[in-house]
Amino acid sequence: MSFHAENLIGGVWQKSFSGDVIDSIDPSNGAVVGRVESGGKDEAEAAVSAARAAFEQPSWSQNPRLRQLILLEWASRIEQRRADLARLLTLENGKPLAHASAEIAASVSEIRYYAGLARHIPGHVLEVEPGTFSTLLREPAGVAGLIIPWNAPAVLLIRALAPALAAGCTSVVKPAPQTALISAELIRCLTDIDALPGGVVNLVAEQGNRVAEYLVKSPDIDVLSFTGSNATGQLIMAAAAPTMKKLSLELGGKSACLLFEDIDVAAVAPKLAAAATIIAGQQCTAARRVLVHSSRYQEMKIALRSALAALKIGSGLEAGIDMGPLIDAAAIGAVSRKVQDAMDAADEVVLRGGRLNGEFAKGFFLSPTIVAHRDTSASFVQEEIFGPFIVLEEFEDEREAVTRTNHTEFGLSASVWTNDGARAMRVARAVRNGTVWINDHNKLFAEAETGGYRRSGLGRLHGYDALIDFMETKHIYQSCGTV
Repeated sequence: MSFHAENLIGGVWQKSFSGDVIDSIDPSNGAVVGRVESGGKDEAEAAVSAARAAFEQPSWSQNPRLRQLILLEWASRIEQRRADLARLLTLENGKPLAHASAEIAASVSEIRYYAGLARHIPGHVLEVEPGTFSTLLREPAGVAGLIIPWNAPAVLLIRALAPALAAGCTSVVKPAPQTALISAELIRCLTDIDALPGGVVNLVAEQGNRVAEYLVKSPDIDVLSFTGSNATGQLIMAAAAPTMKKLSLELGGKSACLLFEDIDVAAVAPKLAAAATIIAGQQCTAARRVLVHSSRYQEMKIALRSALAALKIGSGLEAGIDMGPLIDAAAIGAVSRKVQDAMDAADEVVLRGGRLNGEFAKGFFLSPTIVAHRDTSASFVQEEIFGPFIVLEEFEDEREAVTRTNHTEFGLSASVWTNDGARAMRVARAVRNGTVWINDHNKLFAEAETGGYRRSGLGRLHGYDALIDFMETKHIYQSCGTV
């Protein structure tokens, strides 16, 4: 079955103005999954104009009950199509079908969470002097531009679009070209709802960056949400500066897992292997550095090597697959080069990964690599390598573990593994990361805010605080006098 995704502008699905189309490729075998209409600046301008016109209508921006009902209906429609949406997600992204199904379920949960919040965006009133009142209201910020990545395209679309809609914003979505089909199908589940006003949600796909550039620079975009690399985030900040729009940026990470001497090595190693290879290592919170107490270091090295080597790699549609391919040829080329450079420079290569041949040759498969290294200044310890790659490090005590962990420009996530509850909390407080898991990794929920310190980004996603990026606070003064 071949899919075709059009652009959505002002409530109408349509072909690109130029007639340009791009192929969506199955990364497991290079086959064409479907075709995507590729827009440009003209489509972006039309979509932003439609979103602006829809926002000016109070029937959407000032109608929380309507917004809640539409969000709830959207969640139900996605849930009804969970099986076919998960399959399409696996075809485009490559992740195992079980992971894709879990992502669709998480997306439904996220929508329902924000549907609940849509009717609870309270302000407050103060009597600052006798007969003088200050009323504080939270209002939708306006038109939101949402630039969505390919690694978790369902839940990362939803975690931006759902709070934007709950807050009362209208939106223009720019999906990643690699996963534009699943983005379009998820949004079709929303736009098929008759009560949704045209122009509230718009979608423009593209192969290049003309649409994204327009969204970043346009004065008619009030909020811009982006998930991606730190380098691109910096460019967005600079380009958005003249319009002073609100920014929500989730950027890179180099997640460290701190393993203390009281861990159960046999139990922890498979969990770390799964945490490191989630989406083939193409997740910003994936485990990338494993810091182990010296007393358990050699034992963990052997166990982690065995756990990663035992993972079953293949097409995400096959039963029992643990890890699928990287997203495309460009990704596997870049990651392979960086991994090879790391293996050449590291103190020790614990597990040598590489491209898979034979039946896997047509896909973008890369087996996991572990290197051991002492110097935290090394480029491969500092740089986010977006694939199945782990750096193994050794420490002597809590202070060294925290010092090594904090020697990074990132601060997105980390995990602490110990049976000592007090130590777990001490270390969690000491590491400079937006999320710290204790005896687990990669646990994310609609209810709990996530985001990064330092160069890992701005703002928070998930939770109530995610609404803040899509709202403004208005102070209304009134002097009524007294009786």
